[in-house]
Amino acid sequence: QVQLVESGGGSVQVGGSLKLACVASDSAEACMGWFRQAPGKEREGVATIGRDGTTTYADSVKGRFDISHDNDKKTVYLQMNSLKPEDTAMYYCALDRLRCLTSTPFSFQDYKHWGQGTQVTVS
Repeated sequence: QVQLVESGGGSVQVGGSLKLACVASDSAEACMGWFRQAPGKEREGVATIGRDGTTTYADSVKGRFDISHDNDKKTVYLQMNSLKPEDTAMYYCALDRLRCLTSTPFSFQDYKHWGQGTQVTVS
Protein backbone atom coordinates (compact mmCIF):
# COMPACT_ATOMS: atom_id res chain seq x y z
CA GLN A 1 0.00 0.00 0.00
CA VAL A 2 1.40 3.35 -1.05
CA GLN A 3 1.54 5.98 1.66
CA LEU A 4 1.31 9.66 0.85
CA VAL A 5 2.02 12.38 3.38
CA GLU A 6 1.18 16.00 2.64
CA SER A 7 2.54 19.08 4.36
CA GLY A 8 2.75 22.81 3.88
CA GLY A 9 -0.83 23.92 4.31
CA GLY A 10 -1.84 26.85 6.43
CA SER A 11 -3.53 30.23 6.52
CA VAL A 12 -2.43 32.99 4.21
CA GLN A 13 -3.65 36.38 3.12
CA VAL A 14 -5.10 37.05 -0.31
CA GLY A 15 -2.27 37.35 -2.80
CA GLY A 16 0.09 35.30 -0.70
CA SER A 17 1.90 32.07 -1.46
CA LEU A 18 2.18 28.57 -0.06
CA LYS A 19 4.12 25.52 -1.11
CA LEU A 20 2.64 22.10 -0.49
CA ALA A 21 4.71 18.93 -0.45
CA CYS A 22 3.70 15.30 -0.77
CA VAL A 23 6.08 12.48 0.02
CA ALA A 24 5.24 9.09 -1.47
CA SER A 25 6.52 5.82 -0.05
CA ASP A 26 6.72 4.43 -3.58
CA SER A 27 6.22 6.53 -6.70
CA ALA A 28 7.77 4.25 -9.31
CA GLU A 29 5.97 4.25 -12.64
CA ALA A 30 3.21 6.45 -11.24
CA CYS A 31 1.51 9.69 -11.96
CA MET A 32 0.62 12.04 -9.16
CA GLY A 33 -1.69 14.94 -8.64
CA TRP A 34 -3.07 17.52 -6.30
CA PHE A 35 -6.77 17.75 -5.71
CA ARG A 36 -8.85 19.93 -3.46
CA GLN A 37 -12.22 19.87 -1.81
CA ALA A 38 -14.05 22.81 -0.32
CA PRO A 39 -16.95 22.32 2.10
CA GLY A 40 -20.08 21.30 0.24
CA LYS A 41 -18.26 20.88 -3.04
CA GLU A 42 -17.00 17.93 -4.99
CA ARG A 43 -13.33 17.09 -5.01
CA GLU A 44 -11.66 18.66 -8.04
CA GLY A 45 -8.38 18.35 -9.85
CA VAL A 46 -5.86 21.11 -9.34
CA ALA A 47 -2.70 19.88 -11.05
CA THR A 48 -1.22 16.59 -12.16
CA ILE A 49 2.20 15.39 -13.23
CA GLY A 50 2.57 12.35 -15.42
CA ARG A 51 5.14 9.63 -15.65
CA ASP A 52 6.94 11.61 -18.34
CA GLY A 53 6.79 14.83 -16.34
CA THR A 54 3.95 16.33 -18.33
CA THR A 55 1.91 18.72 -16.21
CA THR A 56 -1.75 19.66 -16.41
CA TYR A 57 -3.59 22.38 -14.53
CA ALA A 58 -7.15 23.35 -13.83
CA ASP A 59 -8.09 26.54 -15.64
CA SER A 60 -8.72 28.25 -12.32
CA VAL A 61 -5.08 27.90 -11.24
CA LYS A 62 -3.18 28.22 -14.51
CA GLY A 63 -0.46 30.81 -14.25
CA ARG A 64 -0.64 30.82 -10.46
CA PHE A 65 0.17 27.25 -9.40
CA ASP A 66 3.10 25.07 -10.36
CA ILE A 67 3.45 21.32 -9.82
CA SER A 68 6.86 19.71 -9.77
CA HIS A 69 8.75 16.80 -8.31
CA ASP A 70 12.25 16.26 -7.07
CA ASN A 71 14.80 14.09 -8.85
CA ASP A 72 13.72 10.80 -7.35
CA LYS A 73 10.07 11.69 -7.99
CA LYS A 74 9.09 10.67 -4.49
CA THR A 75 8.20 14.20 -3.47
CA VAL A 76 5.71 16.26 -5.41
CA TYR A 77 5.30 19.94 -4.76
CA LEU A 78 2.56 22.41 -5.43
CA GLN A 79 3.72 26.01 -5.44
CA MET A 80 0.70 28.24 -5.06
CA ASN A 81 1.02 31.95 -5.77
CA SER A 82 -1.45 34.82 -5.93
CA LEU A 83 -3.81 32.91 -3.71
CA LYS A 84 -7.49 33.79 -3.71
CA PRO A 85 -10.25 33.11 -1.19
CA GLU A 86 -11.72 30.59 -3.62
CA ASP A 87 -8.53 28.53 -3.28
CA THR A 88 -9.54 27.74 0.29
CA ALA A 89 -9.97 23.98 0.57
CA MET A 90 -8.51 20.77 1.85
CA TYR A 91 -5.74 19.80 -0.54
CA TYR A 92 -5.03 16.16 -1.21
CA CYS A 93 -2.16 14.40 -2.90
CA ALA A 94 -2.98 11.36 -5.00
CA LEU A 95 -1.11 8.68 -6.91
CA ASP A 96 -1.98 6.01 -9.40
CA ARG A 97 -0.24 3.58 -11.67
CA LEU A 98 -2.81 1.52 -13.53
CA ARG A 99 -4.51 4.49 -15.17
CA CYS A 100 -1.28 6.31 -15.96
CA LEU A 101 0.19 3.95 -18.52
CA THR A 102 -0.59 6.09 -21.56
CA SER A 103 -1.95 9.34 -20.17
CA THR A 104 -2.39 11.23 -16.92
CA PRO A 105 -5.95 11.36 -15.67
CA PHE A 106 -7.34 14.53 -14.14
CA SER A 107 -10.39 13.06 -12.43
CA PHE A 108 -10.08 12.24 -8.76
CA GLN A 109 -12.00 9.05 -9.47
CA ASP A 110 -9.03 7.68 -11.40
CA TYR A 111 -6.60 7.84 -8.50
CA LYS A 112 -6.29 4.94 -6.11
CA HIS A 113 -3.94 6.20 -3.42
CA TRP A 114 -4.59 9.29 -1.32
CA GLY A 115 -2.97 11.29 1.42
CA GLN A 116 -4.76 12.59 4.48
CA GLY A 117 -4.96 16.14 3.18
CA THR A 118 -3.67 19.52 4.26
CA GLN A 119 -5.85 22.56 4.82
CA VAL A 120 -5.28 25.77 2.90
CA THR A 121 -7.17 28.86 4.02
CA VAL A 122 -6.97 32.16 2.15
CA SER A 123 -8.54 35.25 3.67
